[in-house]
Amino acid sequence: MINRLSEEVSPTVATLDDLATLANYSLMDTLNADPDAKANGADHAPRQVFSGHYVPVHPTPIQDPEYVAHSKDFFRELGFADSLAQSEEFVRMFSGDLSQVPAPMRKVGWATGYALSIFGTEYYQQCPFRTGNGYGDGRAVSILEAVIKGRRWEMQLKGGGRTPYCRGADGRAVLRSSVREFLAQEHMHALGVPTSRSLSLYVSKTERVKRPWYSEGSRLQDPDIMISEAVAISTRVAPSFIRVGQLELFARRARKQEHPEAMQELEMLVLHLIDREYADVIDTTLTTAEKVVLLAREFRSRLTSLVANWIRVGYCQGNFNSDNCAAGGFTLDYGPFGFCDVFDPQYQPWTGGGQHFSFLNQPVAAERNFHMFWAALRPLLASHQDSLQQLDEIRSGFAEVMQTKMEEMWAAKLGLDTFDAGLFSELGTLLLQAPVDYTIFFRELSGVPDDIGPLQKSFYKQSSYAADSEGMDKRWSAWLTQWRSLISANAAGRRSREELSRQMKLVNPKYRWREWCVVPAYQQAAAGDYSLVRELQDVMTQPYAEQSKEVEEKYYRLQPPEFSEVGGLSYYSCSS
Repeated sequence: MINRLSEEVSPTVATLDDLATLANYSLMDTLNADPDAKANGADHAPRQVFSGHYVPVHPTPIQDPEYVAHSKDFFRELGFADSLAQSEEFVRMFSGDLSQVPAPMRKVGWATGYALSIFGTEYYQQCPFRTGNGYGDGRAVSILEAVIKGRRWEMQLKGGGRTPYCRGADGRAVLRSSVREFLAQEHMHALGVPTSRSLSLYVSKTERVKRPWYSEGSRLQDPDIMISEAVAISTRVAPSFIRVGQLELFARRARKQEHPEAMQELEMLVLHLIDREYADVIDTTLTTAEKVVLLAREFRSRLTSLVANWIRVGYCQGNFNSDNCAAGGFTLDYGPFGFCDVFDPQYQPWTGGGQHFSFLNQPVAAERNFHMFWAALRPLLASHQDSLQQLDEIRSGFAEVMQTKMEEMWAAKLGLDTFDAGLFSELGTLLLQAPVDYTIFFRELSGVPDDIGPLQKSFYKQSSYAADSEGMDKRWSAWLTQWRSLISANAAGRRSREELSRQMKLVNPKYRWREWCVVPAYQQAAAGDYSLVRELQDVMTQPYAEQSKEVEEKYYRLQPPEFSEVGGLSYYSCSS
């Protein structure tokens, strides 16, 4: 849970000139540029990229940018003045125009390549060249690295125009998907889930693109109309944007000996990843082999914790390929993601994702991504058999570590000191048969109720429940009695009911992303009204708090039946 600062701290960055003094471009200064790149960054046509860690690219500014929102919480953490977000110089830069940035900021950004693996299988055919040399940041352009308050941050425009990896697309993001990503990143951070962050969101008042989408009320799996939408640019921020797929790309090149520097470039990237993401836990004086082993162990810990946190809050990534898996162990790429309203182990917001990326299969998908990470590191240890054996043992232990993290998470959601398989198994059966709103159920359980009355707020009371409501009520009452008995045994008098409730409410949020609440926000934004976007921003950055009665009535309730199985709301075929 994120606590808001009780005291205002004077901002240290009030102008773009202030921010410029913090610029520090570690990736561009220490890694290799594509030798075929254009020095001026005018590199916007699809082409193969054969070597180098990045391509210099200047973003394509959106036309007539207008301010939509910025993350006040993140600005405060960075020491940015709120007024900066609407200043002319800041708007110009973070809507894609680097032509007038102050030195030592650079007038060119960069895009990176990465490989594609889907559920542990290498893919090449989606690449327009069928080689894999066309995979990478198609519409994401990083424009700044800066060291702020002792931490390094990379700032990346989503929708900043075409790059060599655009595969023929226009490189743009639309307002609809940009609102979703902007809100989701800060919501996840407030939920206590590691994630990239949102900085700012601007929309063009004049530039539009056509996208496939769903007609109103459509229940089709695929979009059935083309609509014209305003383009937008959101800025996402992270310590780095290195992906598992990025390591894979360089490992594939090394494995195939595609060029003489391939193995060296793989090692350079891995060491750069350690410097950017793991310097606090990996000693810089160790050998490369020792660093690689520690990297694998630490990433395994972060990835398993991340996925357990996703499931704790009801989040489903939807498209958890290795290129959507941050090597720093945080949530990245909010495309066809979603959150469970009705609890469903097979919940999947993306129509192309299948069960392998569904809600409760995310631990397995994570293991497949970790397998690709492990495979990418192995070439670096070919002459270090002891280290290679350690690396292989770390890979073999993934499932066990993942299971432990999941059991710890479920125990915490239930207020237990230790996981109880029998109690959890019966709960899973009841959650499916009721059916139940995932978030409301666990929040009401956090009140440590004496009977099932409060829990019934989360019941949709349909299907089997309606057919046997008396029998279901008895089963729920029996489960609640068993749970309270375990609570008493676990607590052993150490925790009062109030203290237990308080602790559970720090694990089980009250307010959580609900797509049927977000849709009206981006629909109103399309008409130039950003008030609902900003209202949701405020509500969803305080997900554990008891907010006003008005907020509770509006956002803490079951999904209305008319929003069930609606295209573009219950599921997506694309994220745009």
